[in-house]
Amino acid sequence: MSDSSPLPPVRLPAEAELARDALASPLLSRAVQLARWAGPDTRVGAGGELVEEQLPAAAAELGLSGAGADDGEAAAYASEAWRIAVDTGLVEIVDEEQGTVTVGEELGVLTSGGPADILGLWLGALDSVLADASVPDLEDLVGAMEEGGEIDFSQLDWDPDAESEFLDGVLANLYLLTVAEGGAGEGPVPLPALAASMIVPDDMGEPTDDILEQVSDAMMRLDDQFRLLDPVGLVEFQPVDEALMADIDEAAETVAEPVDDSDVSRYGMVRLTPLGLYGIRARMLEAGVDAPAVGDLADKGADVLLDSTSGFPQAAAQAEIELWLARREPLGAARELLGAARGADEGAPLRRLRCQQALSLVGGGAEPALREVLDDPELGGLARVWLAEHGFGDVPAPSEDLVFWLTVDTIAAQLSLEGNSDELQALVEGLAAQHSGFFAAAWRVDHPATPDVLEAMGRLHPDKRVAKEARKAAFKARSAAQ
Repeated sequence: MSDSSPLPPVRLPAEAELARDALASPLLSRAVQLARWAGPDTRVGAGGELVEEQLPAAAAELGLSGAGADDGEAAAYASEAWRIAVDTGLVEIVDEEQGTVTVGEELGVLTSGGPADILGLWLGALDSVLADASVPDLEDLVGAMEEGGEIDFSQLDWDPDAESEFLDGVLANLYLLTVAEGGAGEGPVPLPALAASMIVPDDMGEPTDDILEQVSDAMMRLDDQFRLLDPVGLVEFQPVDEALMADIDEAAETVAEPVDDSDVSRYGMVRLTPLGLYGIRARMLEAGVDAPAVGDLADKGADVLLDSTSGFPQAAAQAEIELWLARREPLGAARELLGAARGADEGAPLRRLRCQQALSLVGGGAEPALREVLDDPELGGLARVWLAEHGFGDVPAPSEDLVFWLTVDTIAAQLSLEGNSDELQALVEGLAAQHSGFFAAAWRVDHPATPDVLEAMGRLHPDKRVAKEARKAAFKARSAAQ
């Protein structure tokens, strides 16, 4: 979460849908059920936990007991749900000495509050579960218990802050894998790959045995943690196959050696739910991380829209622009977009590319705005393209200078957006092939990005002779600009 690079925007369902998901999550729904069940006879211990004698009744209320049920497991589920009810204020301790409880104020949120209030309640439950997930398991705690009943934390080799940061980092990586273009999307992520993303250095080739062992240990920790996070609705988790638990070394091998999909799934698969994406984003925002969501810009000006979407993946930028346009009438939106697209700064070419993308979604009612900028040196080219693509006549032919300026501007935008991509290389090759005197004229183009564009063309073109021409033209352009 400390990475300063911008995150791609996440697409979230409406708050009402997320609130329904929150109420339907097994852990919160059980907590609500127990809060409504609690009464004057309900007794709790010193820590607010249900006394052991009442756990069977609580489990029965939740429908967890009965024929074939594991009484110990049912009691554990009931105890966990009760603790969430206490932590989130669904129930309140009235008298600690007597161990009595009453209905908490937060229970009223379920009937009188809006979706945001319900989601706030769910976030409180999530915080409690995440705190639990960072604590060593009970067996380790018992093993570190001293004679006087105190826990010797030095025996646990446990740093609570480091453990919490590790889990936060894992969830941040899972979030990024979900929202990034070309990432996992709505599909699950293999647990070994997620563990490796936290352990294996980016510049490491073949992982060492020590690194593989660390990955394996991390994977098993995550298996325990995701089992806790699944019931609160944060993730959908397929645990590690129990048959593989006896041989952890075999799990480590999956990181180093490719295996087929059926094998990967045996080592655990996890994905963030839509509610999980909402929850992790909320925690990021609270930590000061810029974690945008599609729709954030709908009420902003065109200048903010074009600047912000410049760094978005294509699909996310399209979705954001569509929401922005839906709130505006076509002619006014077109004029605002064109005004925001002007500029000679480094980001201006990409702003104009996003402006073109937005204008392609505007209907014919925007025609007057495009005709108004036909003589504008920065916008005249894209205006002609738009008018021609929409079938309007009486479009003046562009001058040669305008054609070259628009070409440089387009390549500059593509460089900012994609870098040295295959698509850009194909564009460069096509331009050089279609215009034999391209470089002789291009270096004179009065565009701040001309030297950089020509240098890039020299770098990208596979023909050494053409590449040399491009580099010479870049040198001339840079000398002329000084």
